Amino acid sequence: MHIPDGYLGPATCGFFYAVMLPLWTIASRIVKKNLSAKQVPILAIGASFSFVIMMFNVPIPGGTTGHAVGGVLVAILLGPWAASIAITVALVIQALVFGDGGITAIGANCFNMAFVLPFAGYYIYKAISHKSPVDSNRRVIAAGIAGWAALAIAAAFAGFEFGIQPLFYKTATGQTLYCPYGLSVALPAMLGEHLLVFGWVEAIVTALVIKYLQKQSPELLEERRKDR
Repeated sequence: MHIPDGYLGPATCGFFYAVMLPLWTIASRIVKKNLSAKQVPILAIGASFSFVIMMFNVPIPGGTTGHAVGGVLVAILLGPWAASIAITVALVIQALVFGDGGITAIGANCFNMAFVLPFAGYYIYKAISHKSPVDSNRRVIAAGIAGWAALAIAAAFAGFEFGIQPLFYKTATGQTLYCPYGLSVALPAMLGEHLLVFGWVEAIVTALVIKYLQKQSPELLEERRKDR
């Protein structure tokens, strides 16, 4: 799902940077206000977990790569804004140090994986697990469904972004300048692989960690009144 340099046109990259800059500002303010000192190590662990799990990626014909993200788990534990910060840190390090994802595409990658994914996953989890006890199996099921669905939604956004590039960037002879695949190829390629393969990795990992925390550290799953 990492978008490399050269897949998106300059205007598309600029648009997503413009979208993410205020979102990063809001996220930093909310996290600074609401995150307790005891939760800071969890945020660091969440960023590290997301970084590691995203390194296991597989090329997708007609797309970029497929992989889990781990963002829904962080969102469940710390809230979607904190997850946005954690995943952003992981994505920036991957792009700058490991060349995984382009520098020009950091805004787009963060929009898909550090904004769409954690927020979608968090609210899907909240809707399914609504008012259930901390030790309820419904929370485990909710976490799995949220992980699977949120990854697919983020992948669909990425596929859509790829697919619209041929519509906007062409030479006089009709040759595409950036991503060569239209929506009919890019969207099914990205969405299909994440629905059938990588979404299940996200679902299983998220559900198993929530199940473990229910037994070992249930306080991490308790509701908090603060805006998360």
